[in-house]
Amino acid sequence: MTLKSRRQFLEQSMFASAAAVAASAASPLMADEPKQSSSPNEKLRVATIGVNGRGMSHVGGMLNRKDTEYVYICDADSDVAARRAQQVADKQGKKPQIATDLRKVLEDDSVDIITIATPNHWHALAAIWALQAGKDVYVEKPVSHNVSEGRRIVEAARKYNKICQAGTQSRSNPGMIDTINFVQNGGIGEVKVARGLCYKPRASIGPVGDYKVPASVDYDLWSGPAQLGPVTRKQFHYDWHWQWPYGNGDLGNQGIHQMDIARWGLGVDELSSQVISYGGRYGYEDAGTTPNTQVIIHNYGDSSLVFEVRGLVYDKSTPESSRKYKGSSVGVIFEGTDGYVVISSYNGGVAFDKDGKKFKEFSGGGDQHHYDNFIEGVRSRDVSSLNGDILEGHLSSALCHTGNISYQLGESVSAGECLERLEEFDTTENVKATLGRFTDHLKDNKVDLAKDKVKLGPNLKMDPKSETFIGNEAADNQLSREYRKPYEVPAAGKV
Repeated sequence: MTLKSRRQFLEQSMFASAAAVAASAASPLMADEPKQSSSPNEKLRVATIGVNGRGMSHVGGMLNRKDTEYVYICDADSDVAARRAQQVADKQGKKPQIATDLRKVLEDDSVDIITIATPNHWHALAAIWALQAGKDVYVEKPVSHNVSEGRRIVEAARKYNKICQAGTQSRSNPGMIDTINFVQNGGIGEVKVARGLCYKPRASIGPVGDYKVPASVDYDLWSGPAQLGPVTRKQFHYDWHWQWPYGNGDLGNQGIHQMDIARWGLGVDELSSQVISYGGRYGYEDAGTTPNTQVIIHNYGDSSLVFEVRGLVYDKSTPESSRKYKGSSVGVIFEGTDGYVVISSYNGGVAFDKDGKKFKEFSGGGDQHHYDNFIEGVRSRDVSSLNGDILEGHLSSALCHTGNISYQLGESVSAGECLERLEEFDTTENVKATLGRFTDHLKDNKVDLAKDKVKLGPNLKMDPKSETFIGNEAADNQLSREYRKPYEVPAAGKV
């Protein structure tokens, strides 16, 4: 099979898989079928912006319904847009229009819904522009590239009275809802720690270079709010996740899902009052600038939200303790006074007593629930009916961003000095044990901390109401970014 034919096969398989997952999730697990209209006059007209990856799940979810119709496929890569539009045509029997510039789509008054799956640095501006244009919006996680952007989307959604759902699909899955209700209702006693895990091996993205932009990409449009700089990574698509101007590392890529579940389970509806982070990009030198190994600790007073990112590639010789924690590699652990709950999926969890004996299990759901919940909100105009309203998406995304801000402001220290400073932040055994597992993991992967050190960020204190830091101008400066005209995210009160 040639490279081109293999790529086409993978794309077709991905589209088919998204549609199949959507279809399978829509029937036996739902108590009531979603209300839909088969009348052509009542169909919602949909456009998706960004279709090289996650956007095709949006397409599968929307086309699984009888009351939606795709009218636009938009991507800054014209080759990608053309392929995806043909796939949509094959599915719905009618080819959508193709656009590279999202502004063309937003100018069309016949478009009802915009779904957004662009690179992270475009999420907020695309959502705000769409809301200003009178569209309802479904925006992928993280909903923002920085803290200020997320709050601006919330402002815009409220100002224009539009429905805006964040792509945190776990919030609509029945099994996950049951799990969180169990945790919040005292099923494992008082929860002291919610621990998010993203143990997801990521290989080097290759050396720093000056690479050509693919001929099919409008690079000015692709860069958008980011500065128009050289392409320093070998693989243009996807590997932007590991470069700060565009991505947020695995904390904002995979980890945002688990961050959202952890915050949901703790029942906190604001940012933390303190955050600290440490880690590094270990094991190789490449074009990536985000950490591949990182710990973030959010202080909520009576409870803590701890997040661990481990991205080093491991093999069969790597100890289980470096690959999983309490049996989970990508998930959430709620640690209570009477036991703990392990969440290793998007649709449920397992409860254990203090002796590690399983005594309760929850499961059920799929992505289609979240798309259906969004469409139901569009139909009803009831923001409170959304399981993943933009405010929830903003808060969970911002917890990732504030953790990354602490890391980015950090300095290299020894593991011993790291522990001393962490104990000033939190004197519980949890902090020491977490650092111990962090250093053990690096040793298991042959990282010499005597040479590489630990990048430890400052203990940042925050006013959760204003979503600004207390007494730290450098940290406040990272709550937003310098935007490139005409791709400027509006300031507070200017949406």
